[in-house]
Amino acid sequence: MKNDLLRKLEPKARRGSKARCHLLTHGDKEQVSQRLTDLIARWGLVSGIGRWMPQGFENQAEAQLGRGDVLLDPVIGNLLVNWWLAVSLRARVPNWDIASTCTIDGRKGLLLIEAKAHDEELRFERAGKKQETEATKNSLRNRIRIAQCISKTNQKLTEDTNLTWSLSIEDHYQISNRFAWAWKLTELGMPVILVYLGFLHSNEMNDRGIPFTDSETWNQLVMSHSKPLFPPEIWNRQWTVSGQAFIPLIRSVEQPLDITSPEVK
Repeated sequence: MKNDLLRKLEPKARRGSKARCHLLTHGDKEQVSQRLTDLIARWGLVSGIGRWMPQGFENQAEAQLGRGDVLLDPVIGNLLVNWWLAVSLRARVPNWDIASTCTIDGRKGLLLIEAKAHDEELRFERAGKKQETEATKNSLRNRIRIAQCISKTNQKLTEDTNLTWSLSIEDHYQISNRFAWAWKLTELGMPVILVYLGFLHSNEMNDRGIPFTDSETWNQLVMSHSKPLFPPEIWNRQWTVSGQAFIPLIRSVEQPLDITSPEVK
């Protein structure tokens, strides 16, 4: 069963965090909703009638909010894309490893998950947004717009949390854009849970980096990684941002490369 499922993925995706994200979202709706709820226990609930992306191995598409996803009202999706991009045609928006509808404090919200399986994946995140050698006029316009969006996010999050934010397009771009999109959703009226998820004991990735051995190791790595951008007390608590719940969480889970249920740490 395991090999049959993994063979549905491209060869390079049959291990590491991507394979585990598909396993985490594989199964019937009650199974998947319970797994996702376990990740955000205390803070939110994923219903069996909810929607998520990817959907196991049958619908492998990752969520690109505002790009034909099944999670957002198209009006909100269009607002997101047009906020982020000056010229949206053929331009890319962030891919989410897992995204799901959820309930937060009794309100409809969104769960956004960025997943990693070894330490080099976090080190890769330290880079700024890649700039093409021969950038087109449109890509330059989009880069300016994204920098403006991130600057605005810093301003608003600093105001709402009374803590200093330094998200950037020039370094730590991936985590910066994750928090920027999460903030914008709150401004558009949606509560958000943003999870940095570490898959423990992904030992098949030893040739690429050091797998995470325990939840505390993952916790400390994420805290250290995000420290240049915002204070560590941002993590693992609920904030009120733009009048909405905004909950950044660090979580870890052991998901073997088979269809057994994962164990949340």
